[in-house]
Amino acid sequence: MNNPISIFAGRSNPELAGAIAKSFGKDLGQVEIKNFSDGEIYVHYEESIRGCDLFLIQSTQPNADNMMELLLLIDAAKRASASRITAVIPYFGYARQERKDQPRVSIAAKLIANLLTTAGVDRVLTMDLHASQIQGFFDVPVDHLYGSAVFIRYLQKLDLSNLVVCAPDVGGMKMARAHAKRMRADLALIDKRRPKQNVAEVMNIVGDVKGKNVLLIDDMIDTAGTLTSAANALRDAGALEIRAACTHPLLSGPAFERIEASALTEVVVTDTIPLRKASSKITVVSTADHFADAIRRIYTDESVSTLFIP
Repeated sequence: MNNPISIFAGRSNPELAGAIAKSFGKDLGQVEIKNFSDGEIYVHYEESIRGCDLFLIQSTQPNADNMMELLLLIDAAKRASASRITAVIPYFGYARQERKDQPRVSIAAKLIANLLTTAGVDRVLTMDLHASQIQGFFDVPVDHLYGSAVFIRYLQKLDLSNLVVCAPDVGGMKMARAHAKRMRADLALIDKRRPKQNVAEVMNIVGDVKGKNVLLIDDMIDTAGTLTSAANALRDAGALEIRAACTHPLLSGPAFERIEASALTEVVVTDTIPLRKASSKITVVSTADHFADAIRRIYTDESVSTLFIP
């Protein structure tokens, strides 16, 4: 017989956490999280979790308090004798530094994996890692969901014809190819170079986009420089309506202004990170049902692999 299940959440994305718990059919557990006057975080579970199969929902977008809060939630749960602790991390922060691509830099993703494991996590459930090899940084099981599952349902309702799915760079080709296959669309690629961080220059467009509707696919939007440069280049190449589907809406700095001023018709994002503000060009689709389904399967020891199809 399974241990009783408990679902708790940190403060990084309470709306999504509540929606996941509702979709699962269970209330969120009661936990007190507050900051001392100097900013230090205090965590206290207000109900017994001894012997529970515990799921902790917390995205770890900057600032670092979100990650620290998750580590403290894990540590407190371990010390309170939870049977199994699964960190549900809709957006896995610090994933962009996943390799040593130049001298004297950190591999932040590996460090975060070590911190979570040392804190006592038994399993990780996340969505659209910036680099899929990060799964191998963990010594515990990692269930990696894809945002395409929720994007495809939304995009199919739009009934887009004459469609080309476009990857904004070589690294996004696998994700773009999966979308193109499922939507029976052609495939294109943006050839770009990045002279420095958060700066991208479009060099070439590989594929025919003239007179076509284009869907750009990426795992995240930060400053939106790459995305809007790609959209403007596609417009100049003769594309018609240009949409983007990006899982994690970091949207920092001038991102909103760039999107509003760009050739993009619509940007579809998920709710793994709460939006800082609304935009007429940004549509949010929910991942709650997808995460709730994964949690249910993990809890009942059913296969989760059917949810991994990109």
